[in-house]
Amino acid sequence: MADDFSAWIGKQETRHDRFDPARSNALLVALGTPGSAKDGDPVPLLHHWLYFWDVQPPAALGNDGHPAKGGFLPPVPLPRRMWAGGRLRFEAPLRFGEATEKRSTILNIETKQGRSGTLVFVTLEHRLSGSAGLAVIEQQDLVYRAASSETPPLPVPLSAVPPCAAHRVISPDPVLLLRYSALTMNGHRIHYDRPYAMAEEAYPALVVHGPLQATLLAGLIEDHAGAPLKSFEFRGVSPAFDGIDLRICAAPADTGFTAWTQQGEARNMVATATV
Repeated sequence: MADDFSAWIGKQETRHDRFDPARSNALLVALGTPGSAKDGDPVPLLHHWLYFWDVQPPAALGNDGHPAKGGFLPPVPLPRRMWAGGRLRFEAPLRFGEATEKRSTILNIETKQGRSGTLVFVTLEHRLSGSAGLAVIEQQDLVYRAASSETPPLPVPLSAVPPCAAHRVISPDPVLLLRYSALTMNGHRIHYDRPYAMAEEAYPALVVHGPLQATLLAGLIEDHAGAPLKSFEFRGVSPAFDGIDLRICAAPADTGFTAWTQQGEARNMVATATV
């Protein structure tokens, strides 16, 4: 790929939002837990992804439901865009009711050759600040790739719980995926439009959001540790699909905790955290 996106490195944008607890409570209820947060309470880990919507009119959307290329992100001429992983450091709690600023910077753009062809990696940094100052520093990894006609097989559901210190199971059905898409204003059709996901992007079912899996992992680690997280890092390994129980697992490690999601023998997302 001959495109040079170096001019995009260092580009910034700033967004503002108020952390309304209703949005976070809606996600908690959708996951089967009480939603009783109120103004002044700390925002649950990674629930900041429910805010700072980038709402675009129909004419500014691509066929996949994402905002059309260009704007803040570089116009990479590859049709598939995925959130591959990220790293977060928690400096202070964000609180509901606060006016919050999110300052985003494009840190790096790199082209690589993978088994499936050309890949373009875009690394973003997001700095979230509330009334007490800087609260979260996040690096987000996006990957652009060519379209594929090869459909991955559905995983064979696990019959036993993987060995781990903490464990939870959710059933990612289309209703949950639609709710999470709506709460994050994520229009990517692979999460709620089954004909599109199967015919256009060659998936065998609807795809479970990576950020939803990361949110569940961070929450499980924090509950098991009994202490706030200082850092959290996650990486997608293989897609997770609707209709198959998703197991969320965590275990102590040398420097903190390791965690993962799993539907079949292969893991879907892996994560590490410190407290």
